[in-house]
Amino acid sequence: MTNHVYDFTEGGRDMANLLGGKGANLAEMTRLGLPVPPGFTITTEACRAFLATGTEPAGLAREISAHLTTLERSAGRRLGQRDDPLLVSVRSGARFSMPGMMETILDIGLGDESVLGLAKVSGDERFAWDSYRRLVQMFGSTVMGVDSERFESVMARLREARGAADDLELDAHDLAALVEAYKDLIHQETGEYFPQSPAEQLRRAVLAVFESWNGERARLYRRREGISDDLGTAVNVQQMVFGNLGTDSGSGVAFTRDPATGHRGLYGDYLPNAQGEDVVAGIRNTVGLAELKHLNPEAYVQLRDHMGLLETHYRDLCDIEFTVERGRLWMLQTRVGKRTAEAAFTIAAELVDEEVITPDEGLARVSGDGLARLMFPRFDTDAVGPALAHGLPASPGAAVGAAVFDSAEAVRHAAAGEKVILVRQETTPDDLPGMVAAQAVLTSRGGKTSHAAVVARGMGKVCVCGAEELSVDTQARRFTANGTTVEEGTVISVDGSEGAVYLGAAPLVDSSVMRYFETGARSAGLVDAVARALQRADGVRRLGVRANADTPEDAARARRFGAEGIGLCRTEHMFLGERRKLVEAMILARSDAERDRALDALLPLQRQDFVGILEAMDGLPVTIRLLDPPLHEFLPDRTELAVRIATREARGEPPDAHDAELLDAVNRMHEENPMLGLRGVRLGLVTPGLVAMQVRAVAEAVVRRRRTGGDPRAEIMVPLVDTVEELRLVREEIEQVLAEVSASSGVAVDCPVGTMIELPRAALTAGSIAREADFFSFGTNDLTQTTWGFSRDDVEAAFFSAYLDKGIFKVSPFETIDREGVGRLVEIAVAEGRAERPDLKIGVCGEHGGDPASVHFFHAAGLDYVSCSPFRVPVARLEAGRAAFDRMRASEAR
Repeated sequence: MTNHVYDFTEGGRDMANLLGGKGANLAEMTRLGLPVPPGFTITTEACRAFLATGTEPAGLAREISAHLTTLERSAGRRLGQRDDPLLVSVRSGARFSMPGMMETILDIGLGDESVLGLAKVSGDERFAWDSYRRLVQMFGSTVMGVDSERFESVMARLREARGAADDLELDAHDLAALVEAYKDLIHQETGEYFPQSPAEQLRRAVLAVFESWNGERARLYRRREGISDDLGTAVNVQQMVFGNLGTDSGSGVAFTRDPATGHRGLYGDYLPNAQGEDVVAGIRNTVGLAELKHLNPEAYVQLRDHMGLLETHYRDLCDIEFTVERGRLWMLQTRVGKRTAEAAFTIAAELVDEEVITPDEGLARVSGDGLARLMFPRFDTDAVGPALAHGLPASPGAAVGAAVFDSAEAVRHAAAGEKVILVRQETTPDDLPGMVAAQAVLTSRGGKTSHAAVVARGMGKVCVCGAEELSVDTQARRFTANGTTVEEGTVISVDGSEGAVYLGAAPLVDSSVMRYFETGARSAGLVDAVARALQRADGVRRLGVRANADTPEDAARARRFGAEGIGLCRTEHMFLGERRKLVEAMILARSDAERDRALDALLPLQRQDFVGILEAMDGLPVTIRLLDPPLHEFLPDRTELAVRIATREARGEPPDAHDAELLDAVNRMHEENPMLGLRGVRLGLVTPGLVAMQVRAVAEAVVRRRRTGGDPRAEIMVPLVDTVEELRLVREEIEQVLAEVSASSGVAVDCPVGTMIELPRAALTAGSIAREADFFSFGTNDLTQTTWGFSRDDVEAAFFSAYLDKGIFKVSPFETIDREGVGRLVEIAVAEGRAERPDLKIGVCGEHGGDPASVHFFHAAGLDYVSCSPFRVPVARLEAGRAAFDRMRASEAR
C-alpha cells in the first residue's frame, strides 16, 4: 500500500521528490532537534493522482485522519475544539521553491464557537478575532474563489471608518464585525456559507493547495524557472504557532548570509505582533533582524545558534522562517536560499575558503546566466543628480523604464516592446506576470524578505523595496517622492545595487566584472570570486571556447575575454559599407573581365581584413566562412529602387541608367524564400571566381603574417552544404588556390577545409560528407529553422509567445537547443562523422554556443568546442566547466 502522508518525524531532506522541499526540510529540522511545530506532509504523489483523476487517492482521507489524531494527542487538543481549539496551517511545498506561487491557509479549525474558546484560553480577544478574520479571508479567496481585492476593500472601508492607519489599530469588536462582513461577502459571491466544520475546512484546504499547482501564476513561474509541470506539490499540515499575540510575539524571515551581496552575517526582517504572511506580503515595514536582539535577547541567541547549525548542516546559505510566540522561538521553514548572481559567486568563493565545500562544488553553485547578469552595465552614480528616493537594495542591477502601476499594464507595454518599471505599494503573487514583463520592481513597503524581493532575486530582476519616501497611488497611477510627482509613463531609473531611484534615464557604465574582462585588473571581492570560478572551470572543462568575430577589434576583445580562437568569421560583413559598390559591380558585370576586375578590387580589402584578424588571434585557430547570403542582399531594396525610378518618371526626368540596371538585377535574382535559395556553397559553385578570390585573400593573409613572424592558423569553412559532391567540388577549387599561393610565395599554406552542418540532409549524411571535411561546425540557427520549418524572422513575432503560453515550447528553440529534434540531428552527425573520420574536429557556431543549457548538451554530444559572441565567451567557459563537473558527478553516482 502506498503511503500518501508522512509525519515530520518520518522524513528527511533526501525525500524532497516525495515530500516537497518544504516538507523534507521540516522533517530534517525535526530530526536535528530544532523547535519545529509538529505536523505531517501529504505527498506529491497524492497531488499528482488528484490532478490526474479529479478525485482524492483511495485511502488519503483515512491517512490524514490518522495523522491528525496523532497530532491532536500530542497537542492535548482537538482540531477546532470549542473551549481550546487546535489550529493548523495548510501550506504548499513543491520539490523546487516557488515562493508565493501556490496557496497557504492559516488558522484552520476556527469557527463561530471555537473563536470564543481561543479568546478565553489565550486571554486575548483581539488575537482570537484577528486569527479568525485571517482564516475567513484566506479560505474565502483561496478555497471559495472570492476575489482577494473584495476582502481588501471591506478592510479598507472599516479602517477608514475607524480612522485606523493599519489593521493593528482595529480592536476586537472591529475585527469581529470584519469577520461577519467577510462571511456575508462570501455568501453573496458564492451562494455558500463559510464552513464551520473543522474537518471540511481541512479537506477543502488540502484540495485547494493541490489545485493551485495548476494556477496561472504557478504555471507562469514554472515556465520562467524551467520547472516541470509534472511534479505536483506536497501539502504540509502543521500545528499553528502565533506571532500576533502581542509585543512579546512576532514573525520573521532570516538568511544566514546576505542574499543580495553574499556577505557573512545574519540578515533578515522581523515584524513584532505579526504572522509570517505579514512579513512576506510587505503590508507593514519590518525592522532589521538585529532589533530582535533588543526585543527578545533569548530568542535572538537561539535563532542565531539554529541558523549556524543549519548553514553548517546544509553547507549553504539558508533561508529561514520563524515565529516567536510569547517569547518562545519556533522554526517554521528552512531551505537553501535564493540569491542574486553577486551573492552566488561570493558565497561559493567564501565557502570554498572556509573548506565547507570543494572548488568543484563551488563551481556547481554558480551559473552562466548569473555571470551574464554581472556583466550588465551599472549606473554612473557620479553623473546623476540626487536620488528621487531610497529603499532597500533587494536585487542588484540597473534598469530604466517607464513607470507603470499594475501588472496588466506592465504586460501590455512590454508586449509592445516598451521597457517598464512596475511600481507598487507591495507586490502579491498575482503581480507575477507584471514582474516578469518589467525591467525592475519598485515598492514603497516591504523588506529584503518581502514577496517582491524574494521573487525578483530568484528571477535576477532588479528590485528596490521599502522606499518609504514614495507615496504610491495606484488608482491615480502616480507616485510622489519628496515633493516630486511621477505620473504613469514617466521614465525612471532603478538601481537595485544601491537601493536608489532616479528621475529620467541615468547614464550607464561598465560593471566591475566587465572592467575585469576588458582590462584584466583583478580586485578583491566579487571580481576575485568570478575570476576563481572561471579558473576552476578552465581547469576542468573539455570543451574549447571560441568566438564569433568578424573584425580585428572583436577578435581582440574575444581573446581578452578568454576565447581560444574564432569559430566563425563571417566574410559577408566585410562586403558592407563602401565595399558594397564593388559587390554591385561584380553582380552587374556583363563579362568575365568586368567580374574579374570587381573581384580583383575586393581581394586586397578582404586580405587586409584577414591579416588583422589573424594578427589579433595569432597562434589560435580562425575559422573563416566563405560568403553565405544570397548576392541580392548586397543590392538596394527592390521597393526603394522602384520608387526612385517612378519618381523620376513622374517628374519627367530621364531614367537613371544605374538604378534601372540595379532594379533589373534585383528582379532577376529575386527569390520567394531566399533562405532556401541561391546562397552558401551553391553561390560559390555558380559564381565564377568568388570562392577563388576569398580563398586567395585568406592564403595571402597567412603568407603576410608568417613573413612578419606570426603564427596564423586559418581554417576555411564552406556553408550550407547538402551533399558530399558539393563539398568535393569546392574543396578542389580551394586546394588549387592554396597550392598556387604556396608556389608563388614560397610559403607553405595549409588551411584545413571543413563545412557547416546546418541542413537536416547534411546531418543525416554526415558520414559521407566527413570524407571531404577536416572539421564540422554546426550552424544551429539555420539547422533549427530547417528542422522546424520555421522562418525565424517571421515566426518569432507571429506565434512564439502563444506557443510559450500554451506550453508547446518550454523555451524558444532559437535560445536553447531543441534536444529531441535538432539535438538528435547533432548526435547523429557526430556519431556518423566520427565513424568515418575518428579525428574529425567538431564545433558549433550558432547562437546556442553561448547558451548555458545548450553548452551542457554539446559537452554530452561530444563536440570539441563551442563558439559564441565575444561577450558570451566567459559564460560559455563557465558552463563548459560546469558541464564537465556534472558529467563527472553523474559518472561517480553510477
